[in-house]
Amino acid sequence: MAELADQVLRGDLRALARAATLIENQSAESLLRELSPHAGRALILGITGAPGTGKSTLCDQLISLLRAEGKTVGVIAVDPTSPITGGAILGDRIRMQRHHADPGVFIRSMATRGIPGGIAHATADLATLLDAAGRDVVIIETVGVGQSEVEVARLAQVTILVTVPGTGDDVQAMKAGVLEIADVFVINKADLPGTDKLEQELHLIAGDRPLLRTVASEGQGIAEVLQAARECKRGAHLRPADASPRIDHLGIAVRSLDQALKFYEAQLGLHVAMRETVAQEKVNVAMLPLGDPRIELLEPSEPDSVIGKFIDKRGEGLHHIALKVPNLLNSVERLRSAGARILNEPRPGAGGHLYVFVHPASTCGVLLELIQA
Repeated sequence: MAELADQVLRGDLRALARAATLIENQSAESLLRELSPHAGRALILGITGAPGTGKSTLCDQLISLLRAEGKTVGVIAVDPTSPITGGAILGDRIRMQRHHADPGVFIRSMATRGIPGGIAHATADLATLLDAAGRDVVIIETVGVGQSEVEVARLAQVTILVTVPGTGDDVQAMKAGVLEIADVFVINKADLPGTDKLEQELHLIAGDRPLLRTVASEGQGIAEVLQAARECKRGAHLRPADASPRIDHLGIAVRSLDQALKFYEAQLGLHVAMRETVAQEKVNVAMLPLGDPRIELLEPSEPDSVIGKFIDKRGEGLHHIALKVPNLLNSVERLRSAGARILNEPRPGAGGHLYVFVHPASTCGVLLELIQA
């Protein structure tokens, strides 16, 4: 894996494709450990919206604009899953085929494989791969299931919501989730009737967020969308809130995820946004959003796991508190210089985020997890 990581970092496209396949097959933990320290430089854009809004056409035009600037691009196009092969059935690489021979553009179609929220299980890891491989911009195009595609906002620095006029849906009837996560609103196919009405409705929701018109098939308005996305990223770094840690989740150790979810889902009405196994920690994880913070349920996948030992000693209950920080590496260096006991080097965990644990002896008795925002 170290040799493959070195090839990826040198820009070997075949190595990049092999690495992407390993990530999709969830066989790349050691590879990601090698690559993660090299990530963090790319602009990561999320493109979401209902089917037929022209997301792929918008992506295609963004790619052309970025390549004209000399930027390299990675595209993760998440598609529905084939019931026969388990692979992606729409194939956005076909829709963006004019870029297929350009070494500065790497496009990967991924199947959702049953994962809700508009993205695939390995999307976060693949974004890390493309970032570490030196792509200047990484575009994540969601599957197009409609209003439930909120998970992309956890991966993208800037989320672009694409809408179209004349679909018959009132904006007020749309679920809050996908409207709340948008950083930039785009009305595509703005040459169609109903554009003014849709713009008026979206203005009430967008507030100060950019609201732009495009005709992506003609290349109109694309430069303005890219400029708005870049300004959003710059503005995010200037927000005072981003300078301070904020709660990401509370980790709760449970003997059985299925039993625990009978309470959290059935009694509290929460829903599972992500469920996965983190092999290196020997733990099964279920994430339940509570607005921006989340509850993380942790079930030991093997008896000798840290969570298993915790439950044997203390029983089920609060295991740790996780804080999201704007720069994990800087935070770790600062804590170490102050004498704090860091339990591991930064590594990818649930959802692909880099994390470290801080020993309870340094935090007045609470196990603290720090996560890269």
